Amino acid sequence: MDFQAIRVDSFPIDSELTDTGNVGPDLSAATHAYLATPRALVWRMPSPDWSLFLLLLPLASRLSLMANPIFGQLTRDWGHSIRFIGVDRHQCIYDFRSLLTDATLRRLVASLARWLHDDETHDGLPMRAAETATLDVLFAALGENMLTILEARRDDWGAHLAREHRLEPQAPGSLFDRPSRYPDFMAQLHQALRQELIDVAFYGKVLRSIDLREAAAEGRIAALLEGTLEPVTLVKLGRSRAGQHLGCYNWLLTGQGHAAQRAYVLGKLPAFAQFFAETLINAQARPRSGLVAAAEHNRRAALLRPDDAREALRQAIDSGQDRWVIEALSAHFGVEHNVLRALWRHCPTALDAPPTWHLKEILLRLNELPERAWPRDDRQWLDLASRAVPTLAE
Repeated sequence: MDFQAIRVDSFPIDSELTDTGNVGPDLSAATHAYLATPRALVWRMPSPDWSLFLLLLPLASRLSLMANPIFGQLTRDWGHSIRFIGVDRHQCIYDFRSLLTDATLRRLVASLARWLHDDETHDGLPMRAAETATLDVLFAALGENMLTILEARRDDWGAHLAREHRLEPQAPGSLFDRPSRYPDFMAQLHQALRQELIDVAFYGKVLRSIDLREAAAEGRIAALLEGTLEPVTLVKLGRSRAGQHLGCYNWLLTGQGHAAQRAYVLGKLPAFAQFFAETLINAQARPRSGLVAAAEHNRRAALLRPDDAREALRQAIDSGQDRWVIEALSAHFGVEHNVLRALWRHCPTALDAPPTWHLKEILLRLNELPERAWPRDDRQWLDLASRAVPTLAE
């Protein structure tokens, strides 16, 4: 098991940010946590079944509190911002965040606390942040713990195939959620500005350094993930106008010979990307050792249910027949065929890839309008999408 921690780069402004006499003790302490907290913990080849484990971490600025069992809820709240990504030997990508138990979170907090709060420093950072060998010792147990959890839930892996998030940094729905990553650091930065401990010019330099270093770290993590995924499927996904949508990547990869047809439909209807990922990914799409017979039985059983709406839609898309796809989608959403035909000819990019419930409401709104009354530019499409919410939510 090869372990790596990905941290942000150092900048010249860091020496001023960590100077207590210059920015005050609160911002200085928050800066130390910001610089030392790894953005990702990476385990390469943790087992024969897995080629990569990746933990995306928020800022560990309250470790002294989270290490106390009294503040268990604080640890759980912090854990909500963690992303536990796995890539298996078949190159499918998973989101196992829901499997992180309280015990695993406590183990993670204890490991980070030992690392970040070491008394010895090197270039302003804890020695443990600079010594890969020490990191292997600290986090090997955490990797083994995650493997134990997954092995106990082996039959449930398919239910955790990634169905949302994009690999592109800063894209809508990106895997890298910056606002939830370092809110405490930004709060201390804003407070220092209000208290005039720093001026506006210095504040602007700090924000610029944050953007640069976070973008660099996200780029390294994205490149690492992309390097473990199936390249031909990524090319098909890139040509589909849906972007690097992880759910659609899994949908294409598990197509079992129908990836080209699925990519073609996705290219015609990129706004349906989240719907396709949420609705059509088969939880048992990739048989694994010890489960081959069960997976094949489930696949054959699914084909024997012609009344199953999802299976009918999946078969229509995999057929590669435009008319069948349009009719199946129209029936699924309960709208006229002409609505899907119009979107098939021109699917607006302004809609991006809304969740299934929102997409349905948008289609129902369009179904009520003649095509000549449809939005004509991005602003009008966004306005229609903002109004297309369920009645109870208005």
